Amino acid sequence: MGTTSFLTRARGLLRIRNQLVRECLAELLATFVMMAITLSSAAQKITFSETKGNLLTSYLGSALGVMAGIYTAGGISGAHMNPAFSLAMCLIERFPWWKFPIFVAVQTLGSFIAAGAVYILYYDAIWHYSNGTLTVSGPQETASIFATYPADFVSVANGFLDQVIGTGVLIVVVMGIMDTRNKAVPQGLDPVVVALLVLCIECSMGANCGCPLNPSRDIGPRLFTYLAGWGPEVFRWVEGRERGGDGR
Repeated sequence: MGTTSFLTRARGLLRIRNQLVRECLAELLATFVMMAITLSSAAQKITFSETKGNLLTSYLGSALGVMAGIYTAGGISGAHMNPAFSLAMCLIERFPWWKFPIFVAVQTLGSFIAAGAVYILYYDAIWHYSNGTLTVSGPQETASIFATYPADFVSVANGFLDQVIGTGVLIVVVMGIMDTRNKAVPQGLDPVVVALLVLCIECSMGANCGCPLNPSRDIGPRLFTYLAGWGPEVFRWVEGRERGGDGR
């Protein structure tokens, strides 16, 4: 009885009653889960030489990460996990504008924390693979574990258009999935369908820039790599750079 009473009191003290705080924590957790899975799948290229450059591994991890994130917090915050989706929801008046900057900050923070967690998880592998030098380009680069980088032939304009089209397709189809006037997705399978959509877009449009489709997915980890030792080059677009790995 004493233990039960203690747990009941503890739950009462730890319970968060503020709805905004609950939503922010849920969004933070969902984004963290999505990014931890996504970045860990990208890190496989440095731990197993035979799978180095395996795009399918990275794309599957990204899609499954999205599915896991939606299942984690879809019923609380909506599991936006993407500023582009939050913006779209604001434009159709299904999400208040005043929450938009808050969610963007939380999503970016979740991605940043996930990058740190993956860095710790693969710390030994990263330093062994890179021979003690953290670089953004070259055959031993490791920055592409955390953020997406353009292929050698992609210009700034082409890269911008690539992301506009890819993210646009993602948002349009997700809105179609949510529209009750369209063919209904079986209850509880929305995250699976969205994950398949992400996988489809990445497999078909990922060659140019790695297909991040998500500003927070790219900015948060890029900020982490800048602070963790990769330096300001993580923010530079260098056409024709020599890249290693899979170009992510």
